[in-house]
Amino acid sequence: MSLQSRIEQKLVEAFHPERLSVINESHLHAGHQPGFDGAGETHMRIRIVASAFAGMSRVARHRAINDLLKPELDAGLHALAVEPAAPGEPTRW
Repeated sequence: MSLQSRIEQKLVEAFHPERLSVINESHLHAGHQPGFDGAGETHMRIRIVASAFAGMSRVARHRAINDLLKPELDAGLHALAVEPAAPGEPTRW
């Protein structure tokens, strides 16, 4: 199973989102470091709308997601951009 699929599965199980998009943005970072060609799954963006986030601050939402994905971050996921929202809140996507 790919890292992207594992992240999607964990987010679905933990937050039961109405909308979820996990985007591999690794290719956008090619050449930022010597020897990095943008291949692989090192940079991910998460866009998620879930009722579990209702009443939570933006920081608390980020912490909940980062805590859930700590094993992936510890295993080499380099960057995680998180765009969480509760139902009815505006999103930029």
